[in-house]
Amino acid sequence: MPRDRGYAVTLTCHPDTPTDAVRSIDAHVCREPGGKLAVTYILEGDLDRLRVPAPRAPRFADGLWRHTCCEIFIGSKGSPAYYELNLSPSCEWAAYAFDGYRSPRVGESQAAGLVPQVAVRISAGGLELDAVIRLDRLPALYRDGRLLLALAVVIEQSDGMLSYWALRHPSGKPDFHHPQAFALDLGESDE
Repeated sequence: MPRDRGYAVTLTCHPDTPTDAVRSIDAHVCREPGGKLAVTYILEGDLDRLRVPAPRAPRFADGLWRHTCCEIFIGSKGSPAYYELNLSPSCEWAAYAFDGYRSPRVGESQAAGLVPQVAVRISAGGLELDAVIRLDRLPALYRDGRLLLALAVVIEQSDGMLSYWALRHPSGKPDFHHPQAFALDLGESDE
């Protein structure tokens, strides 16, 4: 993915869930031609101290957020509806549709049309997870409208402790669904 366009952002650890096993988590996000959203997560840390799911065949899997996984929440300016994607280093994924804050969409709680492409690279000092999402699988207001994103990562340490990383944390306990977490405004589509 070209690094000369899009947005480079840094995620921060929630103050109630500190970890010294991870040094940093950055992300690069851009709208790609053809109505696609490309996101790369870059985690630097001691992978020996983390539980990183083993590679599997890409498939839908529930409960990925209970372990190390990257998350993308996609909303639109002026609408309470949003989508959640969970992307595991195993290459498994999950996608959910919500009508509003933590309110699953009736009849479409699993957003089956949002099948992301996921690729993972692991090294001694960290991992990178690339995801490409076809925005044409979302209603027109998402594809052509002003996108708001919440980016997050759940980290599971080898002792089972979890830490929560996000672009913006609302006050209180970790809550990636909170409207204040949608901190990255991608603006209108150029297409």
